[in-house]
Amino acid sequence: MPFFICPFPAEFAVGVEDDRRDLVTRAEHAGVKVLDLSLYSLAIEILRERDILDQILEVEQSTEKSELKELLQGVLDPHAHLIPKIGAAIETNPHDVIFLSGVGEVYPYIRSHNVLNNLQSTAKDAPTVLFFPGSYTHELATGASLDLFGRLHDDKYYRAFNILNYEV
Repeated sequence: MPFFICPFPAEFAVGVEDDRRDLVTRAEHAGVKVLDLSLYSLAIEILRERDILDQILEVEQSTEKSELKELLQGVLDPHAHLIPKIGAAIETNPHDVIFLSGVGEVYPYIRSHNVLNNLQSTAKDAPTVLFFPGSYTHELATGASLDLFGRLHDDKYYRAFNILNYEV
């Protein structure tokens, strides 16, 4: 099933969020069912369900950033926690396409390439579009590159198409 990246300059995030919501509404008016998921909202749900959100908020100011990052990466591990949550949403909500947003809001606790790699076994019946605040390029010499916020080079991810370069 095709995975698509919809890259955009990070400074346009608020406008892209409005445009994404408008696109969901227009698609649904056209009869296309969109499963619209925010990685940030899913992360908060997971923390609440595991009854640790309040604890994390309590210790956030007094905990070293590296320790907090390690804690959240474990609690929000894509394979163990996030993908099952997305899988449950996929199972219970009829859809023709999946939109994933909130990539910038969950960095560095959740990395987009980890989500995409783990999502392959779960999101296989409908196209998935990841709204990505940064750039996604394919070059023969260097391969594929996800650059979050246009600055942070992520591991190479080869299985997605840049939706801005995709023709129907």
